[in-house]
Amino acid sequence: MGSHRNSAKRESFILSVDVGTTSIRCHVYDKEAKIRGSCSTKVQLLYPEVGHVEMDPDALWDGFITAVTGAVQDAGVQMRQMEALGISTQRGTFTTWDRKTGVPFHNFISWQDQRSADLVKSWNGSCTMKAVHGVMKVLYFLTRQKRSLAGSLIVFSTQHVTFRLIWALTHYKQVRQAVTEGNCCFGTIDSWLLFKLTKGRIHVTDYSNASATGIFDSYQMCWSGFLSTLLSLPLSIFPTVENTGHDFGSTDPSIFGVPVPIMSVMADQQAAMFGECCFDVGDVKITMGTGTFMDINTGSKPHTSVTGLYPLVGWKIGTEVVYLAEGNSADTGTAVKWAQELELFSDVQGTSAMAYSVSDSDGVCFVPSFSGLQAPLNDPKACASFMGLKPSTTKSHLVRAILESIAFRNKQLYELMLRETRIPITKIRMDGGVSSNDFVMQLTADLFGRKVARPQHHEMSCLGAAFVAGLGAGFWKTREELKKLHSTDKVFHPRDAPQVSNHSGSPSREYPPVLQSWERALKRSMNWYNKT
Repeated sequence: MGSHRNSAKRESFILSVDVGTTSIRCHVYDKEAKIRGSCSTKVQLLYPEVGHVEMDPDALWDGFITAVTGAVQDAGVQMRQMEALGISTQRGTFTTWDRKTGVPFHNFISWQDQRSADLVKSWNGSCTMKAVHGVMKVLYFLTRQKRSLAGSLIVFSTQHVTFRLIWALTHYKQVRQAVTEGNCCFGTIDSWLLFKLTKGRIHVTDYSNASATGIFDSYQMCWSGFLSTLLSLPLSIFPTVENTGHDFGSTDPSIFGVPVPIMSVMADQQAAMFGECCFDVGDVKITMGTGTFMDINTGSKPHTSVTGLYPLVGWKIGTEVVYLAEGNSADTGTAVKWAQELELFSDVQGTSAMAYSVSDSDGVCFVPSFSGLQAPLNDPKACASFMGLKPSTTKSHLVRAILESIAFRNKQLYELMLRETRIPITKIRMDGGVSSNDFVMQLTADLFGRKVARPQHHEMSCLGAAFVAGLGAGFWKTREELKKLHSTDKVFHPRDAPQVSNHSGSPSREYPPVLQSWERALKRSMNWYNKT
C-alpha cells in the first residue's frame, strides 16, 4: 500500500481553466492529455439595462475557485500534484479596480454589451476618423508600410474594449478619480484573475488577450500610443503585456493551500487554435459555439484586412510570435438554441437526423442574424429571418434551413479568408458545441470541397491553455509530442468533390442554387432596422 501511495504522489498533472461566456470549466490533464477530473460552474450574466451585459467580479472569482478545487477533487488527487495552471478567457470583457485594495470600481462589462454602440457609430462617421484614414492612406502610399494601410482602414467595433472603456471613464467618477491619483488598474478577465491569484503582486496580461482589445498595436507589439492619444485613454492604467507562455508566478498559498505555478494565460480562440495544434502557416480552426470563429495561422506577420478579418496575436512563446487572421459570425449556437426554445425539436442531437430526413429545405432560407451580420457583410442592422415559407413547409425543413445557414456562413468566411490572405490552406479543424452536428460538418466539407476534421476533445480552449502551460513547465517537451496527443474523432470528406482536390476544391453539385437563393435572402434582411 505504501509504495502505491508514493507513486500516486509522484504523478503530476496540468490544471487548466476556461472562463467562457456561459460557464467556467476546469480540467485536470495527465501526461497523455486525458482529462482526469473536471468541474464547471455557471456564469451569471446581469442585464442592468437594455443592451447592458455585465458580470459580478466577486461571483466570477468564486466560480473560478469552485471550478479549480472541484476539478482536483473530482480527479481524486492533491493540489500539490498540479505542476502548472493555464488560464483561457473570453475576450474583450473588462473591469477597472483599485490598485491598493484590489476592489473593482464596477462590474465586468461584457464583450456582448452594447452601451457604447452610439459612441462607436459617431466616431466611425466622424471628421476625425476621415482625417485619420486620409493621413494613413497618404502614409501608406509613401512608405508602403502595412501599419499605415491598417490605420487607413481602422473602424471601431462594440466587441472591442475601446469604447466601453471610454464609457466607463466617462460615467464612473470613482474611476476618473483613481486615474488622477494613479491608483486605477484596467484589465480583461485574465488580468483580474492574475491580480487576485497573486494577491495583487502582478498587473499583467498576455499578447493574445491584449491583441483582442482593439487598443493594441500588433505591428509594434505594444499598447497603441496613437489610439490612446486619439481617444485620450490613460496608458497608466494598462497592464504590462507578457508572453503567452510565461512564468506569471505562483498562486498565493492561502488560496489553494499550496502555491501553484501559473504558466499560461491565453484568449479563448487563440487557445483553441493551439489546442487544435494549428502551429503551421495555413492551418485553419473553426470553432462553432455561441458564435462561429474562423482563424487562420498567418505565421510571423499580422494580416492587414480590407473586409473585416481581424489580425490577432495567436501566441508569443519565447521569441516566436504567431499571428492569426480571424473572421466571425455571431449567431451560430444562438440560432440552434432559439429553435429549441420554439420547440422545433426537443433534443439538439436529433437535429442532424431531422435535416437528413428531408431531401432539401423545400426552398426555405434562414438568415442567422440575431445580432447583425459580421464579415464580409458587416451590417449591424440586418435582421434574422425565414424566407420562402410554404404551406408544405415542415419542422424538418425549418431545422434543415437553420443548419444550412450555419454551413453557408462558414462558406462565406472561408471564401473571404482564401481571397484575403492568399495563403494555401494546409488543414481544417472544427470544434465547439455545434461541431457535434454531422449534418453541419458534412455540408461544410462539401461546400469547402475539402476534408474537415473534428477532434475527440470538445473543449479546445482549455486544452490549448494546458498545452502552453505544460510546455512551459517541461511537462511536455515539444510541439511534435503535442501533435501525437491530439486525437481526431471523425474526418468528413467532401461528397461529389473531385478526388484530386484543386486549391479551392469544388462544392457538391446540388448546392450552388440553394446557396444563391440564401444569398438573396441575406440581402433582403440587410439594413432592416434602419432607425437612426
